[in-house]
Amino acid sequence: MLKTLRYQYLAIIWALLILILCNLPAQDLPDSSRFFEGFDKLAHTGFFFVLTVLLFYGKISQQNSYSYRLLTIIKILLISSALGALIEWMQWKWFTYRSAEWWDFICDLIGVGMGVFSYVFLHRFRLQEMK
Repeated sequence: MLKTLRYQYLAIIWALLILILCNLPAQDLPDSSRFFEGFDKLAHTGFFFVLTVLLFYGKISQQNSYSYRLLTIIKILLISSALGALIEWMQWKWFTYRSAEWWDFICDLIGVGMGVFSYVFLHRFRLQEMK
């Protein structure tokens, strides 16, 4: 267990950063409408894309190989999705100064899906090159 966490330190740091940023009071964050409407949703997608990529990077580093198993993909999907659900639940129950939104969670899942897509298809080509 500790050996696995050693390879996932970047993903753990990023997950903690996501937790902090998503639960800060709104007045402590820059006004997202300054950029464009929906910037918040893009931020959620980007946060979870990076998280998913970092989880895969940790797994690649741990096994020292670009090969993948379906079980690994499912675990990373579940971990990333659970973090997104936890953040929205915390905003709903604990951090009531933030609003929990289904669209935020859906954007989290889109980011996770983009990360999985990137890993499966881009590293598949890398694995074929190594053969």
